[in-house]
Amino acid sequence: MEQDRKNRIRAYIEAHTDEMIEDICALCRIDSVKGEAKDGMPYGEGPYRALMAAKDLCERYGFATKEYADRVVSADLNSGERCLDILAHMDVVAPGDGWTVTGPFEPVTKDGTIFGRGSSDDKGPAVAALYAMRAVKELGYPVSKNCRLILGSDEECGSSDIQHYYAVEPEAPMTFSPDAEFPLINVEKGQFRGELTASVGKGEGNRRLISFVSGDTINIVPGKAEAVVAGFAEAEIRAALNAVMNEIDADYELSFEYDEEQSETVIFAEGAPAHASTPENGVNAGVILLQLLAQLPFDSEEMVTAIQGMARFFPFGDHHGAALKIDICDDLSGYTSVSPDIFRGDSSSLSVRFDARTSVAATEENTILAAKACAENAGFVFSFDFNPAHAVAEDTPFIHTLLSAYTEVTGKEGRCVAIGGGTYVHGLQNGVAFGAVGETTDTHMHGPDEFMLISELQDAAVIYALSICELCR
Repeated sequence: MEQDRKNRIRAYIEAHTDEMIEDICALCRIDSVKGEAKDGMPYGEGPYRALMAAKDLCERYGFATKEYADRVVSADLNSGERCLDILAHMDVVAPGDGWTVTGPFEPVTKDGTIFGRGSSDDKGPAVAALYAMRAVKELGYPVSKNCRLILGSDEECGSSDIQHYYAVEPEAPMTFSPDAEFPLINVEKGQFRGELTASVGKGEGNRRLISFVSGDTINIVPGKAEAVVAGFAEAEIRAALNAVMNEIDADYELSFEYDEEQSETVIFAEGAPAHASTPENGVNAGVILLQLLAQLPFDSEEMVTAIQGMARFFPFGDHHGAALKIDICDDLSGYTSVSPDIFRGDSSSLSVRFDARTSVAATEENTILAAKACAENAGFVFSFDFNPAHAVAEDTPFIHTLLSAYTEVTGKEGRCVAIGGGTYVHGLQNGVAFGAVGETTDTHMHGPDEFMLISELQDAAVIYALSICELCR
């Protein structure tokens, strides 16, 4: 790739960095967590507002746009033959607790960093891709084929938006999503989401479970959990707490508030949230509290059986699903990972929903049927959905071009890697994830104090612009 071209693009991006930051912050101020559907707003007002704000940005910079069923917006570099699609999204996960630098939807720039929900997932990278297209267009580089930026609004909750798009538009010959990390992700694990449910009668007796709540999003390790139980003496609660604390070696807090008059106890657990694709990076408060509840002798034998059964299937630290007999591994993608993310219980029922990211070697027999047999043999009702793993061959001109651009800009080795997370390209014939986050940077994505380094946004924009010049010429 021409050194002069890289330098010119770099100079353009640096000259427009303040403007790029303003555009990112404007998008990050919009709370675009999925909400209640309204007329013309299928994912709620927030995602739609963010999508329309992004559409306005694209039009402001001279790109022709198109809307798809109030779910997706596209922006074309030119009217040439379809060549390259860039898939990004404007929706975000729930903000959660624990923000310290700023409010989740009050983005700030500090020490070369943008803080705010969506700064790295995926509003910041989306704007970096837009500025890459601006650089190619405004610097006048000759590209006869089209690069299309595709912006969705439901990536975090199932990607039904992109299904609408591809129902009416063909895939481009090449696609990448700036919704992950560099250098390049060509393998994404499958996604296996399941729920174990038990009905335990009317929950009669003095010693009973009143409520158990942890987690509200299926792809986030829950950082907090709370249970209310009745009929137990303070000493019994303390003994159960101590038993768990002696067994689990992790950085977490367990506490309780005992109401002697009501004979009720509220028990709290606090761990650390993380993305469900990397559960080992968090501390699952729901699992910790489940293990504590399994120590308590409830009057209902059905409740004791259900809680202890759940605790066996989701022991603390079992990030590969060994207890569910789905700990499959292969050389290409590594182990399957399992993260129980949503816990609910009361006097008559108990349920746990988990998010497993399955290895390329996972099959219906060794994963779905294995987990189903474990659950049903223990008396639980089991439901699930499954999306197989995604893999794109490494040795292609498309991959070589992207990796060459990455190396040209960063000086680092360009290589392909596998991840547990899924992106918009999952299932696309020639789709990969490509940045925009640096390969060693933890942006607290899906957690509190999410951030994006401005230097990495600049690098990404230059990398994307060089890739567009090569692929679409």
